[in-house]
Amino acid sequence: MAQGSVVQVTHSGTSRWRRRTGEYASLAAALEAAGDGDVLSISPGTYRENLVVGRAVTLRGPEGSSRGSVRIAPADGVALTIRASAVVQDLHVEGMDSASPALLVEEGTPELTDLRVATRSAVGIEVRGGARPTVRRCTVDNPAGVGLSVLDGAGGVFEDCEVVAAGQSGVAVRGGARPRLERCRIHHSSGSGVSLTGEGSSLEAVGCEVYEIRGAGVTVSSRATGHLTDCRVHRTTGDGVNLDTDAVLTLADCEIHDVPENAVDLRSRSVLTLTRSTVRRFGRNGLSVWDPGTRVDANQCELHESTGDYPAVWVSDGATAVLDSCRVREVPDALFVLDRGSRVDVVDSDLSQVRNTAVSVSDGATAQLDDCRIREAATGAWFRDHGSGGTLANCTIDGAATGVIVTKGADPTVERTTVSSPTEAGFYVSAEGRGTFTGCRVTGSSGYGFHIIDGCRTTLTRCRTERCVRGGYEFSEAGPAVEDCTSDESATSAVTAPATAPALPAPAVETAASTGGLLGGIPTQRATQPPALAAAPGAPAAEPVSVRPSTTVLGELDALVGLESVKREVRALTDMIEVGRRRQEAGLKAASVRRHLVFTGSPGTGKTTVARLYGEILASLGVLERGHLVEVSRVDLVGEHIGSTAIRTQEAFDRARGGVLFIDEAYALSPEDSGRDFGREAIDTLVKLMEDHRDSVVVIVAGYTAEMERFLSVNPGVASRFSRTITFGDYAPEELLRIVEQQADDQEYRIGEGASEALLKYFTALPKGPAFGNGRTARQTFEAMVERHAGRVAQLSDPTTDDLTLLYPEDLPELL
Repeated sequence: MAQGSVVQVTHSGTSRWRRRTGEYASLAAALEAAGDGDVLSISPGTYRENLVVGRAVTLRGPEGSSRGSVRIAPADGVALTIRASAVVQDLHVEGMDSASPALLVEEGTPELTDLRVATRSAVGIEVRGGARPTVRRCTVDNPAGVGLSVLDGAGGVFEDCEVVAAGQSGVAVRGGARPRLERCRIHHSSGSGVSLTGEGSSLEAVGCEVYEIRGAGVTVSSRATGHLTDCRVHRTTGDGVNLDTDAVLTLADCEIHDVPENAVDLRSRSVLTLTRSTVRRFGRNGLSVWDPGTRVDANQCELHESTGDYPAVWVSDGATAVLDSCRVREVPDALFVLDRGSRVDVVDSDLSQVRNTAVSVSDGATAQLDDCRIREAATGAWFRDHGSGGTLANCTIDGAATGVIVTKGADPTVERTTVSSPTEAGFYVSAEGRGTFTGCRVTGSSGYGFHIIDGCRTTLTRCRTERCVRGGYEFSEAGPAVEDCTSDESATSAVTAPATAPALPAPAVETAASTGGLLGGIPTQRATQPPALAAAPGAPAAEPVSVRPSTTVLGELDALVGLESVKREVRALTDMIEVGRRRQEAGLKAASVRRHLVFTGSPGTGKTTVARLYGEILASLGVLERGHLVEVSRVDLVGEHIGSTAIRTQEAFDRARGGVLFIDEAYALSPEDSGRDFGREAIDTLVKLMEDHRDSVVVIVAGYTAEMERFLSVNPGVASRFSRTITFGDYAPEELLRIVEQQADDQEYRIGEGASEALLKYFTALPKGPAFGNGRTARQTFEAMVERHAGRVAQLSDPTTDDLTLLYPEDLPELL
């Protein structure tokens, strides 16, 4: 019933005699009397009624009255329910029920215009089922719950609407709903600005703005899809855009800026297509891409003005990124790609004003750069370690301290690439780095053109140097293979290897600073002499490799946190091998021991570390010649053409001679939907090689438990080649705490009062789903604590030693 008001209803049927006007004391009575097509003109006032519109009527405030003069405000329940193709305009809707929406649209194609929903309900406006409303110029203010919710297959168009406050998500789409937003604004939400979740759920947004969000600006998860065009996301406290679990999102002509965390974060097989969009002023990564199957395709995009100390583009854990005609500038590091299976393809792009490294490739990742330009960087491209590689083709690097660095067994291919005006060296190879350089050129170097030391087996073909101050080429003894290379420097820099390694120091290489964040795992370059590689046929003999005693290596194994069952298995196997060796020395028969192993378990449980130690143990017992570890994955073994897979697999096996070949995620060689996949060829080749060279290489295959069981059943000869399966269990909270304590001790921090108990509670409550990283999670937790500690201590004017070293419970990151 209205307070001092009446409702006028005008019936407007087709027959003249049906036209009449009635006045009703309540809205409910008027709605009961009205028929399809009738107009309900509501007098100003407050109506404490729960209205249900079940006919195609028009419900509106009186003409000429100020907006909001008609208030629908019941004490509880849904204030306004619409179940027909009605027209509703110029109303103020209020709801106070924490379990119900203020305005509910259940059926039909109603038109809602100039409504204000000011409420403290579960939802401001909820659209569900088969409803397809058109909502124009409506405002939702709901600090207690969700602003706008579209669910259960519903749709609709929302034009020029605004969510001015929401206690949870500003806009939530789930259950297969498919709305469209045009020129809408969502701001001051305490959850995500826009949240999409669930298979079949989809959102199309054009010309919208999401800002002042206490959380992520846009989240898409669980197979939902989104299409944003000409939208802006800015001033969030979390990530700008967050994708998880098979999410698919397209951003075209969008802008993401002023975000303290990642501008865009993708995980778990999510796919992002980014076109003509700008990402700027981000605190962590501009693009953060994780996990196998996760992919970013960026075309004609810009990433610039990082406000933190993290790479603009971070690709890891087997993810893929493609940058086509993009520009990355004014950042600490432009592009970091790491982990087996991770890959970045960069085409016709500019990377400039990079304080540290423009392109960093490590931990077995791959980067392909074609027709790219790198300017004003400390290091143009750095291929850091074994298994890391890729191709630079037709690229230019100008104004870097060092153009290209190759270290620790990395093996890139560099073709037709020019390095201009480096201050240290054009190309620098050391610490067992390899690399093939064809048609490359260095001009105007303040140091060397090509500086290759440590006897690295690099190949130079048709390369040229010009105006290099310290010389065009500087090689150590047993230097690279050189063919048809030229130099215009003086005769002292001829393309030959000197009798002895140069006494000059390696170029000063500026690297990404070690921080408590993502860069903490990237080691700073050290000028150390690694063990020599085994000599190739026809090459000079390599120096003997120093091998640690088995007791020392077993001691390192015992020092690892947890893994008790793993340690017992390795010791038992080691004892069998040792006793067999002693029996042979005594002239007795020794039991045949197959040394190939299967490692199963979740990520971050130490499988790679144990494989490395196992190789060292076998070398110390004289079973293997060197005991080194060669880590590969599907991308290293499987080719794209018939016959190439066997060649790649043979090459990987050859690199592992005298040591351990570690195949991570081996089940990827036999995908369930393999079709014409060449992974089976890799398995067949491996089986034969393991038989033919059983005494020179130990093979360890690793991966998730269930997937590895399927892998072992693919080829009848696979399971028989492995002596045993060792299962790596997840770390318990107490073990994760020990890892954090070890990290703290290594970095000269201390765990303060109450922090140990808080860490135990934290690790106990932490979700242990498929994305749980075990030891990696513990290390990331420590890094987050160090970062929060730094933010806290930086406010102190004169911190003590305790202030600088003690970590307290308040330094723990929040559980998501």
